[in-house]
Amino acid sequence: MSPSAVPLMRPAGRLGVGAHRSWRHRLHWMTPAWLCVMAAVGLSVVGLLAIGTTRPELVTKQAVLAVMGLCAAAIITLPSHRMLQRISWPLLALVVALLILLLLPGVPEAIVRPRNGARRWINLMVLDFQPSELAKVAVVLVLATWLRFRRHHRRLRGLIPPLLIALVPMVLVLLEPDLGTALLFLPTTLAVLIAAGARWRDMITIALLGLIGAAAMVPLLRPHQRDRIQAMWAQIQDDVTFQDGIGYQGARAMTLVGAGGWSGHGKAESAHLIRWNHLPEEHNDMIFAVIVTRWGLWGALLVWGLFGLLLVGGLLTAANCHEGFGRLVAVGATVLLSAQMVVNTGMTIGLMPITGMTLPFVSAGGSSLVVVWLLIGLLFNVGIRPPSRLWREGFEFNDGQVQHG
Repeated sequence: MSPSAVPLMRPAGRLGVGAHRSWRHRLHWMTPAWLCVMAAVGLSVVGLLAIGTTRPELVTKQAVLAVMGLCAAAIITLPSHRMLQRISWPLLALVVALLILLLLPGVPEAIVRPRNGARRWINLMVLDFQPSELAKVAVVLVLATWLRFRRHHRRLRGLIPPLLIALVPMVLVLLEPDLGTALLFLPTTLAVLIAAGARWRDMITIALLGLIGAAAMVPLLRPHQRDRIQAMWAQIQDDVTFQDGIGYQGARAMTLVGAGGWSGHGKAESAHLIRWNHLPEEHNDMIFAVIVTRWGLWGALLVWGLFGLLLVGGLLTAANCHEGFGRLVAVGATVLLSAQMVVNTGMTIGLMPITGMTLPFVSAGGSSLVVVWLLIGLLFNVGIRPPSRLWREGFEFNDGQVQHG
């Protein structure tokens, strides 16, 4: 080979240290991920107003937590995709260890304090930390890391590793018990697999196996969880059998949603209606009922519209990303937040069983609020970064072959 041919064989990324660094620091600020940020800010404002309806003393705390979440989102945008890939597996290992800690007998209540029979929180003195919330971020990152260039998931057998990645924390969360959070891992995993190019026939097979597995896991549910499923079904059939027991919360929420009408009531009247109906957890799990009571159907449409904006922004961010890891992170984060919204609003209007699921950005909370903002930070991280110089595009298949860009 002649000396003149040597430079042509060098990777484009080695054209010079200064040029390489300059390119790495060039970010794409005009990104659809801004739609996600705008939606999250709007939802956070709605949450502050809704919480202030019945719990004005919590508004300042919620505002501080929202600022902490925004700062966490800003911090997570700083590292490159490569750094996030490196920390994904250690993060998942840490989360699994913390989830196991929650379930270990003999752990002092000063560290793990059960609430209503559930062991979900670790006491950090200044706030209670919920490892299952961080598990959402860890699973999204690890799935994206595992699938970014592989093609094994194009076969049914190759779907086993990514499903196990989600199944381990899912089972641990279910044992806390936290049925609502556990339910989020499955749609997120399926969405990431579809985005990575898994075959539809394999996904249908997995879905059927998932239904069988869900039926097999019913014995793992606590009695009150099984009763809530029965109460939801009775509620759909206009059966009032459970309304004074396990179905009380759902019945009160539906009553208040109906009372909201088209335009809702004023702040004072809404607070009176909510107190008179004795709605439990109105600032947390049932915040959507407060929104509809105060602002009516227009309030519900506003919330759903903001989540729709987030969904569009997240999917556009994924579509504009040419790197496998970033694309899958964007899909996973977007679907996770959207699925959580569907579960929360669905249980409030009586279409799903009560699971204790919070409404992202809106419900009062600590670690849950910070984590959903972390997911927005991940979306923004993907949106502002161009592909690396030697990027190759995965998930383009032709007769079973991967086409690299």
